[in-house]
Amino acid sequence: MSTTQSERLRELLEPLVSSQGLDLEEIEVDSVGRKRVLRVVVDSDTGADLDRIADVSRALSAKLDETDAMGEGEYTLEVGTPGAERELKEHRHYVRAVDRLVKFQLAEDDELVARILQVDDDGIDVEVPGVKGRKPTARHLAFTDIAKARVQVEFNRKNNNEENAEEA
Repeated sequence: MSTTQSERLRELLEPLVSSQGLDLEEIEVDSVGRKRVLRVVVDSDTGADLDRIADVSRALSAKLDETDAMGEGEYTLEVGTPGAERELKEHRHYVRAVDRLVKFQLAEDDELVARILQVDDDGIDVEVPGVKGRKPTARHLAFTDIAKARVQVEFNRKNNNEENAEEA
């Protein structure tokens, strides 16, 4: 059974990433001219600050240097986090996106933008914003009904502390 380079790299690097208290989300190898770029995306329930990214980057670099996993030739290692508009694929991604606005592509080709309120084993509870003065509505989405989901960036959203201060 043959495995791809990404699968071999995942087997090699995942234990190191886990030992740093992070999840290995993605591995991607791209060719840029004659050089190759290895992109590693990591995350955790509490996020990953620059110090943790630097620590895991050093650990991965050392491991790659002692193996031939990247083969001969130069490559650049880039380690980062998923970013603001991450795609939600795993159960843990949905849990980390609680209280975030998400654009859903549903299995029946419908599109929905809603805020994740709660996640369980079968799906998620969301709040669909009201339109034209209407109140928001609650809805449950089963994971099997979601074809694709991506976090949306919100520039104008007040956080709970600001809302509570205005009410006082």
